Parts: sequence; structure tokens; C-alpha cells
Amino acid sequence: MFVTRLLSGIVLVIGLIATFVFGDPFVTIVFGLLALIADFELMRVFGYEKKAIGIVTYFAVIGYYILVALEEVSYVTPLLVVSLVLLLVIYVKQYPKLRIEAIAQCFFAIVYGGMLLSYVIFTRVALFDGEWLVWLIVFGSWGADTCAYCVGKLIGKHHFSELSPKKTMEGCIGGVIGAGLLSFIYSFFVPDSMSAWFSISPQIVFPIVVMISAVVSIFGDLAASAIKRNYEVKDYGNIIPGHGGILDRFDSVIFVAPFVYYLLLFSTIWN
Repeated sequence: MFVTRLLSGIVLVIGLIATFVFGDPFVTIVFGLLALIADFELMRVFGYEKKAIGIVTYFAVIGYYILVALEEVSYVTPLLVVSLVLLLVIYVKQYPKLRIEAIAQCFFAIVYGGMLLSYVIFTRVALFDGEWLVWLIVFGSWGADTCAYCVGKLIGKHHFSELSPKKTMEGCIGGVIGAGLLSFIYSFFVPDSMSAWFSISPQIVFPIVVMISAVVSIFGDLAASAIKRNYEVKDYGNIIPGHGGILDRFDSVIFVAPFVYYLLLFSTIWN
């Protein structure tokens, strides 16, 4: 199991590096597909993967990433409105078989499973020097998770949440500090021109952004676990050997990506 997890993790990281290096349109296509799979995984957990309301979410996610690719995000609100109306039409047609909770679940899936991953694209494509900045998302999510695991194994004693029996306070603190340290070291390898982009040096900006994001990632992981607990499933899928589904592996990335994007954006506004 460990070897399978390690090997698939290595392949995943190599694929991520290639995607970030090549940039657009590859990053939009890859994360659009990941988002669509994540939406499908949620639909399967909710039991709507083959139903009309589930199909509406698939088209909504596909439509959203087409807008992202065309740089027409101003049309996202109309897309969400139309999607909600279609879901409600199906709700009315299938009442009382469907309950309003089903519509809420589907709308949640569009935003959570489908849309939040697009902030990886925005960070890589829309921000200046995005090919360097996008790695802060990785440090704030997977980097923090790895550091938390190592510290928790070594000195973890105080339980953090009943949603994750292995998560400890010491591990969470170690993950935040470790992620900040990784980003601090990384900041010395970015182009010198990046210093002019921020009001303060990357050596200060990067650790602050990543440490805040690392705190957020803890709750991203726990939120995904809570959904699984509610529906009594172990994993969202098995598409990644040893890791589970896309949501199992990208649960913290989904939370971290928007925070990294907006924190970086705000740090440049004040320049």
C-alpha cells in the first residue's frame, strides 16, 4: 500500500510540474477535467451521478471552464443562475420524489467541487510570474500536509478533531510552520524582478501567504472528511491508486487555491 501510494504520488507531482511548466491551455484543460471528476465524485456520494440534477452540474462545470478558457468570467453569475433555475425546474417536475436538499447539494457541488479548483488556473495564468507563484498553493496544501504528518508522527500527542483520528495539534502547528519554511526557502529562487511586484520582499510575503493558507488547508481536509462521514464512505473514488479520488487528494488544494490567489492579489494592490 505504501509503495503504491508513493509511486502514484510521484507520478502526480511529475504531472503537476509538467502542467504548471507548460501553462495555458494545458493548465485549464487539466484542472477543468479534475474539477469535472471532483463534481462527479460528489454526485456519486450524494447518489445523483446518473440523475438529471447530476447531469445539470456536469454541464455547469463544463460551461464554467469554457468561460475560464475564453476569459469570460463575467458570465459566471448568469451561468450559476441558469444552473439553479434548471435544478429547480427538475425539482418541481420530480416533486415529491426530490427534496430541496438535493438542489442545495447539487449547487454546492458546482461551486465546491467544480469552481474552486479554477483558482489554481487564475494563479498560474492571470497573475504576473504565475509560473512561480502557483507553487505557493502546493506548499500551502500538500507541503503543509506532509510536514504535519511528519511532525505528528514524531511528537503528536494532543488530538485535534474527531473527524481525523490521526490529526494532532502538534502536527497542525508543525504543518503550518513547515509550509512557511518551505516557502521562505523557495522565495530565494524566484526571479529578482518579483521583488518589485510586491510592496515587501517575497521572503516575507511568501511565508505569510503560505502559513495562512496552511491553516485553511487543515479545515479543507476536515471538511472533505466530514462529508464522507455524513454519507459513510471511505474514499471519494479510486482514480489515484493509494490515495482515492480527486477530492481525497485535492481537498486541501480546493480550499487553499482561492486564499493564495486573493492574498497575492491584495499584496500587490498595496504596492
